[in-house]
Amino acid sequence: MELKRCKWADSNPLLITYHDNEWGNPVHDDRKHFEYLTLEVMQCGLNWLTVLKKREAFRKVFDDFDFSKIARYDEKKIQEIMAAKDIIHSKNKIQAIVKNAKGFIAIEKEFGTFDTYIWGFTNGKTIEYPGHATGEVTVSRNELSDRISTDLKKRGFSYVGSITMYAHLQAAGIINDHRDYCFKYKCLL
Repeated sequence: MELKRCKWADSNPLLITYHDNEWGNPVHDDRKHFEYLTLEVMQCGLNWLTVLKKREAFRKVFDDFDFSKIARYDEKKIQEIMAAKDIIHSKNKIQAIVKNAKGFIAIEKEFGTFDTYIWGFTNGKTIEYPGHATGEVTVSRNELSDRISTDLKKRGFSYVGSITMYAHLQAAGIINDHRDYCFKYKCLL
């Protein structure tokens, strides 16, 4: 029997793998949160598949998404990244990732972990909004992503608009946006 999955994930093997193994699974590892945020920053204005195709190159140039190392990147390191092959060559996005790494560390100092901070917005629970599972309501941002985006910007983060944060909340399993026919939908209830 063939698995039914969210329609957006049926068009490419890379999307299928990402959907089936990652998207929407609750994340409680700070490095994974940072990886997802980094990929979302790089995705701004681009197709998600493009980012997934470049993920391994990002992993290499960003020290396996080690935010402690990234926070110490200087202009020379940013130039090395800009010269790397197979990445998205946006100096503004790369600088934002370095800035976000510094903000990430500050949040860890305040809350113990970024995970505690981000899941604190939902009291540690995955949430589902009425109408999302059936497709009656489709959004790319909401009140929760607006609040988190505003808070992160106050903390010095960049490229973390409400749409970017909504995508992170979906990816990290904080919001369950799987369709009700998807095999993962009930797993996350």
